[in-house]
Amino acid sequence: MPRIVTGEGALYYERQGVGFPVLFVTGLSGFASFWHEQVAAFSRKFDVITHDHRGIGQSDPTLSGFTVDRMAADVIGLMDALEIERAHIVGHSTGGAIAQILAIEHPKRLASVVLSASWTKPDAYFRRLFNFRKDILLRLGPSAYVQANTMYLYPSWFVARNNERLRQLEAQHLAVFPPTEIAASRIDAILAFDRTEQLSRIKTPTLVVGAEDDIITPAYFSEELARLIPGAEIKIFPRGGHALTQVRAREFNQAVLPFIASHTPE
Repeated sequence: MPRIVTGEGALYYERQGVGFPVLFVTGLSGFASFWHEQVAAFSRKFDVITHDHRGIGQSDPTLSGFTVDRMAADVIGLMDALEIERAHIVGHSTGGAIAQILAIEHPKRLASVVLSASWTKPDAYFRRLFNFRKDILLRLGPSAYVQANTMYLYPSWFVARNNERLRQLEAQHLAVFPPTEIAASRIDAILAFDRTEQLSRIKTPTLVVGAEDDIITPAYFSEELARLIPGAEIKIFPRGGHALTQVRAREFNQAVLPFIASHTPE
């Protein structure tokens, strides 16, 4: 089981493929397995690294340090431990918030940035949604929380067509669900995230990706990111929901692969 040791415990990671490094950083769930559709496609041409966030999955349990800044520091720690000087970063949702911090604070470590279904700062809609999700977790427990996540993450038509598969995924997620305190602290971390005023400092080539029917981070967040980051490109899919990396995996990969390839050093 590959793990790197930080000052606050060990982080589990997976690595596949050869070539220039691409780090895929997942969202609120925190599991490396979120990227299975991308690992298969990108590892044919790149050195693909994913990891379980602190306190999640096969990384060491911890009840402290749940800020987006701390999660970003973990990614730098992972790069250092694996002796990766520079990489592409593909961040989804919370992973996109992490990628924003890396692009602002560690630009020399990045060849390109992809922000998938991410956001700028919490607005009234975002706060209502995530406080409600936290209420479900604290009042009804992990099982209800995981089932509700399916309804938030995926479009209605996708749930209808893939109900049994999604039930299996719910069971798998519930089997490794972190302590409630950790899950709640992660929600608090994203509610506190705001680097909007610093986005104009990002000079790394950036691609922003979103979906019109995303109800967790609506497309207007992606549009705002693209407007505030100098030179950013944007791709909005008409359908795909929040989990567009899975729902529209082929189209997502076809949008991202050429972008990072065009910014891969010789």
